[in-house]
Amino acid sequence: MIFKKIFLDTYAKHSKNQPFQIKILLVFLTSILSLVFINYFRSLNNVLIFIEKNGLGENFSFIIRTIRNFTDFQLLDLIYWALCIFFFYLIVPVIMIKWVFKEKLSEYGLALAGLTSGMKIYFMFLLFMLPLIWVLSYTDSFQQTYPFYKIEYSGTSNTHFFIWEGFYFLQFVGLEFFFRGFMLHALKKQFGFYAIFIMTIPYCMIHFQKPLPETIGAIFAGIILGTMSLKSNSIWLGVLLHFSVAIAMDCFSLMHR
Repeated sequence: MIFKKIFLDTYAKHSKNQPFQIKILLVFLTSILSLVFINYFRSLNNVLIFIEKNGLGENFSFIIRTIRNFTDFQLLDLIYWALCIFFFYLIVPVIMIKWVFKEKLSEYGLALAGLTSGMKIYFMFLLFMLPLIWVLSYTDSFQQTYPFYKIEYSGTSNTHFFIWEGFYFLQFVGLEFFFRGFMLHALKKQFGFYAIFIMTIPYCMIHFQKPLPETIGAIFAGIILGTMSLKSNSIWLGVLLHFSVAIAMDCFSLMHR
């Protein structure tokens, strides 16, 4: 009760007489929890360790042995990561939009209308990015990071690499929807153009484990892709651009090997 009183008093003091918006609060809480769960459960190996440490290993012993003995555990781990991203970045927000907010998904960037009209912008940015990626691809940090699927360590055919790229695309759909769809379009009525920068903060932070130039680049990417989504009301151009850049990064890294 004390916390509730402090919370309401603080809100009344700093809200400038604006009505309390439960939707905005739910957007922030959903975004925070999604990022938390992805951070702690994005690794299949960490999930298995969590199960074993909490005394559940015997109940799932057959499943755990099957997963650990899988011929290409690296691929399995990456697929799990991509599906984890897709679930928390897309499925969870979709549930909020459809069943809690009771709004249309097309209002959150899933409309296809802005895709064809923005192709000129797509090619312009892609042509700008490719030379930069090529230069960065010579650095050790870049080559140690990309591609995520290490063909030389898998001991399997290159077919697995293309399977991974398919799931890689899937997680980009989730990624773009979460930041440039769910967060951006849910906050634009309250914060207007500044919603782009609110969304860019956590988007930059998820790149902290990446090479420094990529993390800096994520700031500009967040602003540019956010502006494109806000202007066109569509995330699909961002998905296409993001995945094209990712494919180029993987290809350039493999070429150096």
